Amino acid sequence: MPNQRRAEPADLAALWDLRTRAVRTTCASHYAKDIIDAWCAAPPPEKLPGLLAAGGALVAEEDGRMLGFAILKLDAGKDEGEVDAVFVDPSHQGRGIAMRLLSALEAMAVEQGMRRLFLSASLNAVPFYQRAGFVAVRKEMYPHRSGIGLESVFMEKMLAGA
Repeated sequence: MPNQRRAEPADLAALWDLRTRAVRTTCASHYAKDIIDAWCAAPPPEKLPGLLAAGGALVAEEDGRMLGFAILKLDAGKDEGEVDAVFVDPSHQGRGIAMRLLSALEAMAVEQGMRRLFLSASLNAVPFYQRAGFVAVRKEMYPHRSGIGLESVFMEKMLAGA
């Protein structure tokens, strides 16, 4: 099983490369090529180094290789939090890595006093989040910073133990 650790700003390039490979591979079944091309061409968001520095990001790695990552936006004093990302290297999907990362984010959220998590799921990821206990609230058009709209599903999960 892969080890988990907190992501650091120095991980940014590896995170973004993994994310881009995952989007190109796993989202191709639900999005047109031009949408994926625009999605993947966008550089990392300016907020990403801050999210990593805040301590809300986790990395799964094995033998020094990054296999996946997940990011929870930590906003002190809020009783809800946003799952910003969960990505797994396409060659390692199906091993339970994403579910373990998401479970660790949920534990982190409970420690922070959060009672609810929410996210905007890509269409291909909806079944994964449903297996993790998230409930679809509504379909939406997520305004990606590249200028495209991504069909997605807004989902939420109430956390036990918060």
